[in-house]
Amino acid sequence: MANEGSEKMRVPGAPEDSAISRVVNDPVSRRKFMTLTGGSAALSAFLVACGDDDDETTTSGGGGGGGGGDSAGERPPADMFGTGDLGILNYALTLEFLETAFYQDVARSGLFSGSDQATIQKFGAQEAEHVAALTAAIKGAGGKPAAKPKTKFPLDNAMSVLELAATVENLGAAAYLGQAGNIKSPQVLASALAIHTVEGRHAAALNTLLGESIVPDGAFAKPAGPTEVLDSVQPFIVS
Repeated sequence: MANEGSEKMRVPGAPEDSAISRVVNDPVSRRKFMTLTGGSAALSAFLVACGDDDDETTTSGGGGGGGGGDSAGERPPADMFGTGDLGILNYALTLEFLETAFYQDVARSGLFSGSDQATIQKFGAQEAEHVAALTAAIKGAGGKPAAKPKTKFPLDNAMSVLELAATVENLGAAAYLGQAGNIKSPQVLASALAIHTVEGRHAAALNTLLGESIVPDGAFAKPAGPTEVLDSVQPFIVS
């Protein structure tokens, strides 16, 4: 525990005023955070995601979900999403818009039926809940929610759609992890963790269907920065 006058623990890749840094150094905040998120394992995972040694401050754990590298710790572009936690929330909202639209299109495609269709609809409904929650959080903080982008996804056959779904979910989970060290509000951090966990479970289910590892990054998930994430989803956004 950090006592008054003692040296603070530094969280690699996270600003000193970020929520994760305050949680680590304030035992009261740490207890509140663990109550919100369900235990110390979540805190440990975020510490790993924020960096791996004291000499590297430009990365967030050694790369993104698909090789994010130095971009993993960067903030979303302010000219697109805004600044601070509101900017991060709008960045997340945009990704959730894309995921919701994707599952809606897949559900209407006729490529799936039975339990597979039910799972797709359930995933889509959960992504829509994320949209509603993020929208409410942004409005509650006095911000303006990002506009819903127009989208188009390749829906050629069931296998390619499953592969795309797995890519989208793995990327979404990595995107949330990539912003962990930048979030200042413990409440926003806890909410991001709650959504990140669901994205990771969606990804694990889809990875299993494809015969891939449910933990492609090993014991600790790797974050992805906004450059990698936005470049990956750009082909699905209609100008």
